[in-house]
Amino acid sequence: MPNIIELINLLRAEARVFIQTHNFPDHDAIASAFALQELLNHFEIKSYIVYDGDIQRDSLKRMISILNIKACNYTELSMKPEDKIIIVDGCKGNRNVFDLKGYEIAVIDHHEVICPEYIAFSDIRMDYGSCSTIIYTYYQELGIKISREAATALMVGLSIDTALLTRSVSETDINVYASLYVNANTTIVNSILRNYIKTEELRFYRYAIDNIRIRDCFAFCYFHHGCNQNLLGILSDFFLALEEVNFVVLCAKNDDKINFSVRSELEQWNASKIIQKVLKDIGFGGGHSDMAGGMIKNINLFNENEIYEKFFNELT
Repeated sequence: MPNIIELINLLRAEARVFIQTHNFPDHDAIASAFALQELLNHFEIKSYIVYDGDIQRDSLKRMISILNIKACNYTELSMKPEDKIIIVDGCKGNRNVFDLKGYEIAVIDHHEVICPEYIAFSDIRMDYGSCSTIIYTYYQELGIKISREAATALMVGLSIDTALLTRSVSETDINVYASLYVNANTTIVNSILRNYIKTEELRFYRYAIDNIRIRDCFAFCYFHHGCNQNLLGILSDFFLALEEVNFVVLCAKNDDKINFSVRSELEQWNASKIIQKVLKDIGFGGGHSDMAGGMIKNINLFNENEIYEKFFNELT
């Protein structure tokens, strides 16, 4: 594994450093960026957290507000070609990271990705359940005490990305969780984890329950009138909890594109590989063996029944 001090040495002389998350960031992405920003501050390296899209989940907005995290859409800052960019919880090879003006110097991620060869610092740990786990190991490696705020954010990110340590968990994730538990504000963590949907979103549950198709352990639903990406993921986990379901595909028409959320609880059904096969030539996807996402940018290439059959055929 690369030594974080290598990245710190690369950044010491830089005027401006940007920590970029994947588009429409989730809790793990923002938590990782925030804790990394604090770590860089320790070495007097000033950085800015940026993303493309917007913050969709109210629970994430609450975390950002409570912990006073400074993160913004990249359009709010005037970035320059000489600015250095660190990408956390994503990689441009996954096509869910917007190509910002600036030079990409580092990638820190836990997804199934192939990092571009020109990247000076690459730390990709696909066996880890969250990017938050990776960031905390840097604190351990350097012997730096983490702040209560950063520990709280990382504990939220780790908990949500691993579904409370029930999904894609490594031994390191468990050890890091235990360390964060001691340092974090668990009252804030528990509040964010428990209060993650709003009453107005219950209509999406109602629609999904009324329209879900379940066939041989496979659950599928298309939201004709839209559903944001993060809520799609929450709903995917909801349906995976059904005893009769082992593989879930939810998709939604959002603006002029189709977003996908995929969940699997069987080793032989790799969610990342399956969505890549299904969307080949019409879109893109990726993620983990048990949790993946994707997109079709040209809505004219989407046919609900054809997509349904393609996914089902990959499972048979």
